[in-house]
Amino acid sequence: MIPRYTRPEMAKIWEPENRFRIWLQIETLACEAQAELGVIPKDAVPVIREKGNFDIERIDAIEAEVKHDVIAFLTSVAEFVGPEARFIHQGMTSSDVLDTCLSVQMTQAADELLADLDMLLESIKLRAYEHKDTVCMGRSHGIHAEPVTFGLKLASFYAEMKRNRVRLAAARENIATGAISGAVGTFANIDPYVEEYVCKNMGLKPEPVSTQVIPRDRHAEYFCVLSIIASSMERIAIEIRHLQRTEVLEAEEQFTKGQKGSSAMPHKRNPILSENLTGQARYIRSFCIPALENVALWHERDISHSSVERYIAPDATVALDFSLRRLNGLIKNLVVYPENMLRNLNQMKGLVFSQKILLDLTQSGVSREEAYRLVQKNAMKVWDEGADFQTELLADKDVAGALGEAKIRESFDLGYHLKHVDTIFRRVFNE
Repeated sequence: MIPRYTRPEMAKIWEPENRFRIWLQIETLACEAQAELGVIPKDAVPVIREKGNFDIERIDAIEAEVKHDVIAFLTSVAEFVGPEARFIHQGMTSSDVLDTCLSVQMTQAADELLADLDMLLESIKLRAYEHKDTVCMGRSHGIHAEPVTFGLKLASFYAEMKRNRVRLAAARENIATGAISGAVGTFANIDPYVEEYVCKNMGLKPEPVSTQVIPRDRHAEYFCVLSIIASSMERIAIEIRHLQRTEVLEAEEQFTKGQKGSSAMPHKRNPILSENLTGQARYIRSFCIPALENVALWHERDISHSSVERYIAPDATVALDFSLRRLNGLIKNLVVYPENMLRNLNQMKGLVFSQKILLDLTQSGVSREEAYRLVQKNAMKVWDEGADFQTELLADKDVAGALGEAKIRESFDLGYHLKHVDTIFRRVFNE
C-alpha cells in the first residue's frame, strides 16, 4: 500500500522486522519442544534463545544468492547463534515457518480491524440515537417511498457492521491456525508435540491435517469477510454521497476551514471521503477472487498461492484498516440537515401517505383493486399537474364518501409511520 492510505500500526504487522521476529519465535519455540523430547540437547536452547537474532540486509544479500527466503533467514540466524544453530529447524519445512507466521500476522491484523469496527460501531450508535426521531424521506429505486428517520438509516448500518464484526471474529478464529508438521505434513521427522507446543505459545490452534501447508479455505474465508466489510462500508458511503447531492442536501461531509473542493470551481464542497471509500471498497473486493483461487493447490502443496498472498494480505488489511478509520471520522463529523429532510419529504405534496389511504379504503369495504385505482388516479394528478394529494382526495367523491374528511386528514400523520422506531432500536441495540 502507498503511504497515503496506510496507518503505521497496521503497516508494522507486515514489515520484514515483524515477520522475521515471528519466524525466530517459531524456530525457538520448536527448539524448546525438541529439547523436551530429547531430540536436541537442552543446553542448546538457552544459547539459541539468548543469541538468536537476524540482520535484514544480510538476509536479503543471502537470498539474492540462494533464491530461498527461509534458508537465507536461517543462515543469518546461524551467524548470530554459532554452532548450536545446527539444531534449529530440525525436522521442519519452510511452510511450517511461513504458514504459521502468516497466521500470526493475519490474527494481528484482524485484531486491529476488530478494534476499528468497535470504534465505528460506537460512532454509528451515538449518531443513530442523536437522530432517532429526525424524520426523513425513505426511498426505494431512488424515488420517494414512505417516511423513516435518519436514526433508522444509521441503525441499519449499525446492525450490518455488527454482523460484520461477528464474521471477522469467526474468520480470525479460523485463521489462527499453525502447522509444524514437516514435509507433506506427515510428522515423519518431527513429533506432533512440537506443533502443539509452538501453537499454544503463539496463540494458535494446530491444523488438524496440514498436507505441508495450511489449507487455503481458511485464508479465502478471511479475505471474503474483508470484502463483505468493504461492501458494507461502500453502502454507507453511497448513501452519504446521495444525501450530499445539491438537490438533496440532507447530510454532507464536514467541510473544514481552509479546505478546497475544486481547483476550478471555488464553490464546490464534494463528498471526497465517501467517494474515496467507494474506491477503496472496489480495491479490497478485488482480493477475494485470488484468495478463492488459492484454495486449489497441487497435491500436498505448491507455491502458486505464495506470491498472491505476499500482495493481498498486507494490501487488503492495510486498505480496510485505513478505510474503517476514515469512515469512523466521516460518521462522527457528518453534518445533518433536518430542515432539508422535511423539505424533501414534503416535496411531493403528500404522496408519501398513499399506502395509508389505500389500506383505509380497503378497511372501509372498498375492494383492493378499486382502492388502488382511486388512490393512483389522485396521485397521478400530483405527479402530472403539481396538485396537492390531500386536497385531491378530499375533492374525490368516491374517496371522501368512503372515508370522510376526518379520516383522510388523520391518514396524513407522520406519527403513524414512526410509531415502531423505539421497537426497532431495541432490537438493534438490545437496550
